[in-house]
Amino acid sequence: MRAHAALKRQLLDRYQLWFSRASKKAESALAVFEAGGYYGLDKQLSQLDSCMKHNYDAILLGAVRPDILDFYKPPLNKPIIALVNRLDSKQVNTRIGVNWYQMGFQAGQYIRKQTSQPTQVALLAGPDKQGGSGLVEQGLTAALVNSQVTISAVRHADNNRNLYRDEIESLLSSQTPQYILGSAVAIEAGVAILRQLQLEDDIKLVSSYLSPAILRGIYRQRVEFSNDDLVVVQGMLAIDVAVKELQGALAFGDIGPKIQSQSIGSINKQVLKTSLAPADYYPIYRVNNTD
Repeated sequence: MRAHAALKRQLLDRYQLWFSRASKKAESALAVFEAGGYYGLDKQLSQLDSCMKHNYDAILLGAVRPDILDFYKPPLNKPIIALVNRLDSKQVNTRIGVNWYQMGFQAGQYIRKQTSQPTQVALLAGPDKQGGSGLVEQGLTAALVNSQVTISAVRHADNNRNLYRDEIESLLSSQTPQYILGSAVAIEAGVAILRQLQLEDDIKLVSSYLSPAILRGIYRQRVEFSNDDLVVVQGMLAIDVAVKELQGALAFGDIGPKIQSQSIGSINKQVLKTSLAPADYYPIYRVNNTD
C-alpha cells in the first residue's frame, strides 16, 4: 500500500488539532500500522483485529485489497472509514480518496496529447488485482482509444523499488517504448535505470501519483508528468470526517479532492502544502518487545 509520509504527517497533525480544540481534558492518540505491502493481507487483518479489541474510537483503513473485510469474520463494532485505497463493503459508508480510474485516464490523456505518431507506452502497474492498479490500467486503456498510442506491455509488482527495478530491466531487454507509466515507486526506479542505460532521451516517464522524488524528477526534467491526488488534503479530510461522524454526523459517502497534475514547466506552487510532507519530516517506527 502507499506508505506516504505526507498522509501520515497530516493524520497526526490534524488529529492533535481537532482534539486540542475539542477538549483539553480528553486523552487522544493516533496509532499508525504499516501492513508492509499489498500482499500483507494476513498482517492487516491482524492489525484490524487488534484495533477492534483495543481502545480505539474509529479506524481509518488504507486497505491492501478492496475485499479485505470479506476475510474479517468477527463483527465490526467500530466505525471504519476507507482512506486512499478502494474498499468494497456494505458496512463502510464513507470513503476518502480519488478515482484511480481517472488517475489512469488523465495520465493517458496527457500522453495522447503529446504525440501524433505511433507511440508505445509500457505500464508498470502495482500488484495484480490489488490496490488501484486494475483501475489505473482501465483508465489508461480508455484514454487511448482511437489514438496513435498503444500499450506495449503491462508489468505487475508489489510497490517495492527493487522489484520494479527488476521489472524495468526485464522490460527494456525486449523493447524500448516511448513512454513508461507507473506508480511513483516504479518511476523513481525508472529514473535511475534510464540514466544508467543512457535512455533518458529515448523514453519519457509518467507517474500515476506524486511523491517527493517524483517532484524532484519533474524539477530536474527527468519525469515528464505526474498526477497529484493531494494526499495531504486527504489526510485532513480523514480526521475531520472521523471526528464529525463520532460526534453524530451521517456518513459522507465517497469524497475526496479533485485530481491535479504536475509537469515540467507547470508545477503548482501549492504542492508543498497540499501534497507532500515538510522536508524535515521523517516517520519513525518503533518495535515494542513484549517478551
